[in-house]
Amino acid sequence: MSLTKDTFDFLNDLNSNNNRDWFSENKYRYDRSWQEMKRFVGQIIEGLARFDPKIHKDIDPGKCLFRIYRDIRFRKDKTPYKTWLGAGISINGRKLQGPEYYIHVQPDRSFLAVGYWRPEKEHLAAIRQEIDYQGEEWEKMLRQISEQAGESLYPDREDSLKRPPAGFTADHPQIEYLKLKSFTLSRPLENHALMGPEAVAYVLNFYQEMLPFKTFIHQAIGDE
Repeated sequence: MSLTKDTFDFLNDLNSNNNRDWFSENKYRYDRSWQEMKRFVGQIIEGLARFDPKIHKDIDPGKCLFRIYRDIRFRKDKTPYKTWLGAGISINGRKLQGPEYYIHVQPDRSFLAVGYWRPEKEHLAAIRQEIDYQGEEWEKMLRQISEQAGESLYPDREDSLKRPPAGFTADHPQIEYLKLKSFTLSRPLENHALMGPEAVAYVLNFYQEMLPFKTFIHQAIGDE
């Protein structure tokens, strides 16, 4: 199972024609792409259930997919549709306060991610506390993940504080991790990686390599 060129063509065309009239005329293409994405995510869920006890094979993939309709009420950008397909995979689909798997499908901008985006206040404090207590283990785990993946993989730092969070000093050995507001590992994807016969296997391999990172976050927030 993989995604097809038709899905990427639809997203490319939507990017060039992001208006309600065009979308209405091409909604059959969106429906077809959405169903294809749903089947793809369903295959991923089945694979995740084999190695992650937090994922059950009966999770509804439809509840993992994000809506394509944008909320434009308070935005300057009034284009009505997202130009990507995405899914957050967890026990509660895309609506989880906790770590999850994420797949983002967008022509030439696709990526995979694992972790916890914008934790709630108590969870954020708990993750920072665990990194503080288990700093050496945290860094060892990240090194091992990078070695296994054959590339340098460290938490994404675009979403972080400029100054140390309350209770921590600038000379803390893990201060760059403690300043994070989100805890995610990600890998960009070329279009062909999602269209080839090994697409599901490729996604699952990355997710399995990132499992120790996800497990660390589960443990930090007491979700064991």
